[in-house]
Parts: sequence; structure tokens; C-alpha cells
Amino acid sequence: MRTTPTLAAIVGGVLTCTLLAPPAAQADPYGQGPTEKTVTDGTTSFTVVTNPNGGATLSYIAGGPVKLLKIKSGKTTLAFKDMNANGKLDTWEDWRKSVDERAKALAQEVTIEQIAGLMLFSSHERNPQDGLTDAQRKYIKEDQLRNVLNAGPNDVTANVTWVNAMQAFAEKQAASGLPYIPVNFSSDPRSTAAQDSAYNAEGDDISRWPSNIGLAATFSEKTMLNFAKISSAEYRAMGITTALGPQIDLATEPRWLRNDGTFGENVELAKTMAKAYVDGSQNTYDKRGRSTGWGSDSINTMIKHWPGDGAGEGGRESHLNAGKYAVYPGNNYAEHTKPFMAAKNATAVMSSYSIAIAGNGKPLTGNRVGSAYDKVKIGGLRNSGYDGVICTDWGVTTGYTDPNSIFGMAWGMEKASVEERHYAVLKAGVDMYGGNNKKLPVLAAHQMWQDDFKAGKNSIDADTRFRQSGERILRMLMYPGLFENPYLDLATSQKIVASADKVQAGIDGQFDSVVMLKNSHRTIRQASLRQFKNKTVYIPSSIGHGFPSVFSQATVDRVGPTLDADLAKNYFKKVLTDTPVKNSNGDVVDYIMPDLKNVDLVLHAMRSPDNGDNFTGAGRNPDNTYYPLSLQWKPYTATGPNVRKKSIAGDILDNGRQENRSYFGATSKIGNEFDLKALNRTVKAVKQVERRTGKNIPVIVSVKAKSSFIPKEFEKKVDAILVGYSINDRVFIETALGQHNPQGRLPLTSPKNMNAVEKQKEDVGEDMKPYVDSRGNVYKFGFGLNWYGKIRGKHQHR
Repeated sequence: MRTTPTLAAIVGGVLTCTLLAPPAAQADPYGQGPTEKTVTDGTTSFTVVTNPNGGATLSYIAGGPVKLLKIKSGKTTLAFKDMNANGKLDTWEDWRKSVDERAKALAQEVTIEQIAGLMLFSSHERNPQDGLTDAQRKYIKEDQLRNVLNAGPNDVTANVTWVNAMQAFAEKQAASGLPYIPVNFSSDPRSTAAQDSAYNAEGDDISRWPSNIGLAATFSEKTMLNFAKISSAEYRAMGITTALGPQIDLATEPRWLRNDGTFGENVELAKTMAKAYVDGSQNTYDKRGRSTGWGSDSINTMIKHWPGDGAGEGGRESHLNAGKYAVYPGNNYAEHTKPFMAAKNATAVMSSYSIAIAGNGKPLTGNRVGSAYDKVKIGGLRNSGYDGVICTDWGVTTGYTDPNSIFGMAWGMEKASVEERHYAVLKAGVDMYGGNNKKLPVLAAHQMWQDDFKAGKNSIDADTRFRQSGERILRMLMYPGLFENPYLDLATSQKIVASADKVQAGIDGQFDSVVMLKNSHRTIRQASLRQFKNKTVYIPSSIGHGFPSVFSQATVDRVGPTLDADLAKNYFKKVLTDTPVKNSNGDVVDYIMPDLKNVDLVLHAMRSPDNGDNFTGAGRNPDNTYYPLSLQWKPYTATGPNVRKKSIAGDILDNGRQENRSYFGATSKIGNEFDLKALNRTVKAVKQVERRTGKNIPVIVSVKAKSSFIPKEFEKKVDAILVGYSINDRVFIETALGQHNPQGRLPLTSPKNMNAVEKQKEDVGEDMKPYVDSRGNVYKFGFGLNWYGKIRGKHQHR
């Protein structure tokens, strides 16, 4: 969607071109010209210029190197920014022209060093509240970096003042021969309701929604589109113009540690949701819901991770050496690319980390390297007609064996130099380097390219290759209008982000994502909250153990009630919880249950089995042996008939043999086994009370899921089961109390057992034997219950 709003009423010839006076200048004497005002956020002051008849809004720093140009056409005057100090309106400065025209023109004018800076995408910036730092000034000025990853909290004031300060500093770098380039801020997902999501941001200044897999659980294209519209508007109001997402890998391996970021295992659902996310983000909509093309609420999307990274062997994750290989025993590689083809209008694509290995153990593409280095993988995207930005995932030019490196994802290129890695990425057809702040290795890659061009090894010279990437990246900055209006009005931003309507839409999306798997005897039904005001609820507590990571060997336990007990007090007369038992170090090691004789209802939450995260090396021991990732809470020892005794993938050792990454005979490591222990002893205590008193105490379990799980361990023991994907406790509690009829359906199959998990193929979705519950319901993809029974409808989407 490379459309730029045009000013249809103003197409006459340019009559005059003069520099406008400083910001004190008033509206055009004809009364049909631009108007100006000064805006401040308390730190940065800038001038906002409003063009007539719907023309572009401009903002700039008065008295700086960027001046205004006044263009008269008939009785109308338009304002433009002179961003290269040559006193005339160049093609790329003319906001009436298409983005394609403008980017092509500017890509020929910027310096090669500027393009090298554009090819950098910064490492994580986590503290906008600190303002513009010396390190940031350095990479903006010296390395000419212009793409910044905002990984800080959702604090509107802090974000707006930081963004404006950095934009002002970038603007000051413009000079004759050094055209102005604004800063493109990006973000990983930051709108998830559950604060423990791996990719999220703290702070209440944003609407809160389910994770991607939760949005998929709604099976609603409309909900997905609504989320994209709202989140993009909030992002823009915080200065974020590029979303590093959506993550559209197919979740074909149920143990994969990043399934919560996907749209599930079904390719049709993933395609629908991916396209809706991109369309909703890269457009602005009028009050009637009609697209008006790129506008003030639009952001770029960077769909990820091409060509799909959801087939990690055994579910291991490719951030660390444990999961550097994706395997394709089902010969299903092409299926993983289909969501990307459906959302190919995204302005950018991020490549995956992993090395692709076929079922026979050989490199699938002939290249034993990660995706960013793989000419066949990247070429597949380019050959499909895609001419947008391709960016590496973060850290691929760093090797985990490099000096002073705690980790790095240069899979297959560990022995190459940093400069050689940059060149190899460039050769593969990639445009940008994620997580890199230094332009020198990029310039070294330019020289390597030119040397090979002179030697006849490259068909085009280095400058031409750089300007190809430069043009693509500049389009990404031009679509959201950054060259015209990079600054933020703090008061306006504060009205947009987390406005009441957006917050409510997020809560509605959370409710719509809840999946009800079991509801014996209509335990959960429509009800008035008044009927619970004289009831007593018991919320069991649990202990979750953390895992050491590459960042810290220290671990943090998660202890306390499994649902927010203070929140529950709003609904019940009395809320009972457990009394913690601590050891000599003050650590909670167990709980003492209360007497349940007066309890009317049990609400217990279980996190899906916790194997660790992207940075804990889950599945690999420090001695380089392997253990299984598991979807059950109890320890699982991998001795079944479907466990591979020889892994499909592995490193090639010095003796020429392939490493065996099999975990046969090893046992899982689950951090939250206590969730099941707490439930089991609760059920036992409830039965004792029921036998003694004759009363019925329903037990409702809410699974706080990030992936699939095995219900067999507890399903028969409980009355109702709810599943939510990164939603808040209010939604769980109110759904359990009959305040919202569940609408969600499983985006991932719940397996019968671990034998079924071991039998399925990592690259094939919906190929796993599902669990059948005590009432005969089959927990496969697309299953869900509401108050009245099984939800009917197409499994793909609605």
C-alpha cells in the first residue's frame, strides 16, 4: 500500500519558491496558506505548520538547519521543508509525490555513510525516562543510525519527550551535502494484558489485549483488525512508527517456546490474522471504518520470522544454541511461508534465526547457515516479488563463541569475522542489521562487495547495492510521514493512548479470547454478581521456580495466590488463601491450607508447564547434553516409542560426525509443577468437605496458557476449565462467574499425552492425537464451549 495522500485541489504549476520567515510568520495574506504554531513538551519546542485543504502537516525546529519553502499556486500557498539546505523543492521533499518517487530520489542523494547508518537497527533502548543519552547522541551523529528499538515502559510523557529530543538532535545533523533523515522508532509487542509475557512493556498507559495466540483464539478477523487499528494509533502517539511484528510463524511444534506470539498452528487462520494485522496497522480509517490509506494513525509492520521459525527440533528455541536448528521431517517447509505471502504488503520482514534441516539430516536449502545468511531462503522472498525491507533478527552478526559475548546467533557463521558476517548478510539480499549500533562493519561489507565487484564476482557495484537497500529503508520512514511531521504534541498523545474506548476494546478482546474446555453440569452459566456477594471462595497458592539465563544465574521464584486475591474481594464476601511456609532463608517452600468447610467455590489458576524462555537454553544442559521440553506438569522421562534416539539435526563435530541432540532417557524440567500439586491437594480437601457436609463445591481451573498443555493430569478432577492466553485476572474471574459467554476456541491442539507429542512432526500442524475428555469432547484445534455447549462454525476463521 504505497499510497500517499495527494492534494487533488492543488495541481497547478509552481509559481514561486521562497524561504518562509521564522515561526513568527502568520497565515498567508490570501487566507489560504499554511498556519504555524509553536508547541512544547516542556523539553523540546518545535513549530507545527498546517497546510490548507488537507495538505501535509509539517513540524521542525525553528532556527535549525531545516527551513521552510513557500510554494504559491494560484491563490493557495503550500509549505514544504527544505531538508538539504539547497533552497529549492526537490522531488523527495515534495509531500504531494508518491513514496516510491521520493525514496528513489533521496536514495541517490544521501551519502553511502548515511545509508550504512540507515541499515542499522539499534539494540534495545529500555529507559526513555532518562531522556537523550550521550550514547544515543553518539550513534545518531557518528554512526548515523536512524532506526531505534524502544523497549521501555508505556509512559506517554517519558516516551514523547524522549522521542522529540532524539528527533530534534537528528534534525540538527542535517547540512548541505548531508540530507536530513528523521528517526524511525520501533517496538516489540507492548499491549499484552499479562505482565509476565516475554515480549511486553510495563506501564498502564496503553490498552491491554490478549497475546497474539489469544487474539487467534477469538477466531475473529474483526477483533484482529480492531486491535491493529487501536494499537497502531497508540504506538504513533508514543512516537513508535514501526511494529516489530506481527510474529506469524506457524506453531506446528506444540512445545516451541514462542508459540504465544503466533497465530496458531492452522495456516488459514494464521493467514487471515496476519493480513488483518498488517492492514489494520498500515492504514488510517475514517469514522465510518473506511480505509483512507497511510495517515496519522498508521505504522509500518515488520512481519516475522521469515520463512517461519516454529519447527524447532523438540520445541527448542533458536535464540540460543539449544535450538539453532529447525527441522522438517514432514517436508512441510512451503506451508510455513504461506502466512508471509498473505501479508506481503507489510513494509518490512524480519528473518528467522534457525538453520533449516530436512528430515534426512541434510541442510534443507543446501546452506548450513541461519536464515539471514541463507541466499535460498532470502531469495525465496525476493523472488516472490517482495521489494520491501528485509531485516535480520537481533544479534545475528554476533557469535556465541566471540570474545566477551554471552550469546549470539551467527548460526553457521561462528568462525567468520564480524565484518565477514555483515558482508554475507548483504550478499544474501538482506537490507538491515537488527541490534547493531555501529556502521564500521557495514562500511567494511561495502568495501568487500566493491572488491568482489572489481574481481568480477558481483554483478553490480557496492554503491548500487547500498542504494537498493537505502531506497527500501527510506520508504519505511516515508510511509508514516516522518520526514514531514516527526514531532509529537504531548497533550494530544495523552488523549490518544489508553483512552477509555481503547481500554474497553482491549478488555472486550480479552473476554472474547477465553476458551472454555469443560463445563460439567453447567457450572459456569450466566449469573448476577450479586449472588456471589455472600459466598466464600478459596484461591490456592503456588510456587513457580525460575531458570538461570544468559543474563543472570540468579533465579526468582513466583509465589502466592494463583489469582489476584485482593481483586477477588470485589466479588465475594470472603476470600481464603494459603499461609506460606518459609525455610531459614525466607524462601516460600510450601503452604498451609485453610479450613475449607465454609467454602462455596474454588478458583485455581495454573500456568501452562513452564520449561523456561528464549534465554534460558531450555532443553540443553550446561554439559551439552539434552533433556525434553514437556507439556505436562509432572516430570516426564522421554523413554516412549516415539522419542528419537538420534536427533535429526546437530552440529558437525571436528571428527566430521554429526552431534546427537537426542534427549532419549532424560527427564523434563518444569518450573511450576507445584501448580498441579496445589490443585491435587485442593481437590482432595474439597472431597473431604463434601463427604462430611454434603455440600457441592465446584472447582474451576483457569489455565494461563502460552502454548499447548496436557489436560489429562487434572481434567477429570475438576468441574470446569477455562483457558486464557496472557489475559488479566479480572477476565478469568468474571468469566468463571458467568459475566461473559465464552467465545474463544483452541488455536492449538491439546495433546492426549507426551507420546502423541513425540509422534507429531515439528513442521506439520494439526497432526497430533488430541485429548478426549471425560465427557467425550475432543480438545483439537478449533474446539471450544460456551454456556450452551459446543461452539459451532468454521475452524478456519469467522
